[in-house]
Amino acid sequence: MEREIEGAVIEILKNADMNEMTEYKVRKMAGEKLAVDLSSNPHHKKLVRSVVESFLRSKNAEEAEEAEASKPQHDEQKVVVQEEEEEEEEEEESKKSGGKEYDDDGDLIICRLSNRRRVTIQDFRGKTLVSIREYYEKDGKQLPSSKGISLTAEQWSAFSNAVPKIEEAIRKMESRLN
Repeated sequence: MEREIEGAVIEILKNADMNEMTEYKVRKMAGEKLAVDLSSNPHHKKLVRSVVESFLRSKNAEEAEEAEASKPQHDEQKVVVQEEEEEEEEEEESKKSGGKEYDDDGDLIICRLSNRRRVTIQDFRGKTLVSIREYYEKDGKQLPSSKGISLTAEQWSAFSNAVPKIEEAIRKMESRLN
């Protein structure tokens, strides 16, 4: 089974856009190809991680011989895989502690406003964003739509400071309607 997993992972990586691919996506695609849940078995997860890391090392060694200008791209690929690994480890730890909930993209779900709307915290290009967004379902996954807003920490602070005034305005408006 290990050789089948290794072969599937390598095949996926060879055909993948390495700027978009994450370890989680590789594991999921390989699992679908082999009809096995590779995420629930710690041994399989470690095996996939090991194959991905080995593939990246060999790919980086090959490409290091090319022009020096492509070197920053390799670092970005490593960062994407490392960030994904760190997010998955954090997610596993928080699940064990009965704590935080994360979506499929690794964003922290702060609260669910409804079955289709949620507030999440995400890291986007090095900035922390509070995202209030509508989600839709596709292929069994909840995906964010363009309907919503993402606020920087500074914008969130300004908004949260205005919450008492907003609540007061709501009360006044509701009293006029009643």
